[in-house]
Amino acid sequence: MAYRGTFVVNPEGRIKVTEIHDNGIGRNADELLRKVEAAQFVAAHPNEVCPAKWRKGDATLKPSIDLVGKI
Repeated sequence: MAYRGTFVVNPEGRIKVTEIHDNGIGRNADELLRKVEAAQFVAAHPNEVCPAKWRKGDATLKPSIDLVGKI
C-alpha cells in the first residue's frame, strides 16, 4: 500500500510544500489551503515571511538575524 503525499509546486516548478502521510494519519484541507495562500503571498512579497498559523490578512515578518531563536 502506498503512502499519501501532497506537493505544492510554484509556477517555476519549484516544490514549496511537501507532506507524506502514513495511511493512518489524516490530512487537513484547511491547513493545505493556508500553506498555498502563504506560498502565494511570499511569492508576491519576497521580503516577507509567513509565520506558523498565519492566515490571509494576518501580519507577516521581515526576515532578519533579530528573529533567530525568537519564533
